[in-house]
Amino acid sequence: MKRSPLFFLLLSLMIGLSTGNAQESGDPSTSDTKTVDKQWNYLAEIYLMFPNMSGKTTVGNIPPVDVDAGAGDILGHLEMGAMLYFEANNGNWAIGSDLLYMKLGQDVEPGILITDGKVTVKQLAWEISGLKRVTPWLEAGLAGRIVSLDAELELETVNQPRSGSGNKTWFDPVVVLRSNNVFAERWLAQLRLDAGGFGIGSDFTWQLQANLGYRFSDLFQTTLGYRYIGIDYDSGDGRDRFLYDIDTYGFVIRLGFNF
Repeated sequence: MKRSPLFFLLLSLMIGLSTGNAQESGDPSTSDTKTVDKQWNYLAEIYLMFPNMSGKTTVGNIPPVDVDAGAGDILGHLEMGAMLYFEANNGNWAIGSDLLYMKLGQDVEPGILITDGKVTVKQLAWEISGLKRVTPWLEAGLAGRIVSLDAELELETVNQPRSGSGNKTWFDPVVVLRSNNVFAERWLAQLRLDAGGFGIGSDFTWQLQANLGYRFSDLFQTTLGYRYIGIDYDSGDGRDRFLYDIDTYGFVIRLGFNF
């Protein structure tokens, strides 16, 4: 999987803005220690993603299959989904848990050798993150992400039917940058960029999240955003090969509760 130029552009932008902001806030009287809330606050969110998917996947000796499903295709074949987020934040530190589970069934587009087929994927990702506020508007930290995939291919080829299945679970260390701000009292804006894997789990993984929300009360908030997840995982060969080189991206709606 090519590392998108968008990733490097956003990384440079966040680092550049952070440097500029740090220079502007050099006066101790304007430091973030003045406004930090030491009390722990908690956020629980349920959310729904409307994903597009593109890339390649395969299991065993089956040639890699192209995946290119639009949001309508995913929702039409979504058999089960659960998406939950929880965060504890005291202004200086933020500890988060993000759970994403989808069971998808996707038809395979015919090709030169493939006349028909179906891909069934169960995808689970669970991340635990810890972030430290380093400027009034920027947080940085580390995360650990467990990814578990169960894939099954059933193909009709010009010669004979072929099928295969496999499952893999791995751990990705992740470096995280996040800008999380409240403005005009009730409006929320968040931009998050992370990258990881580094050959420890996946070869490379990266993610972008951009959200804009509104807090209707001290308890309830809702946000609309966009999420882009890239995973490049390839292990084994022959019958043991498991390839998942997929980008997942689309709009996200979140319902949050503060307490």
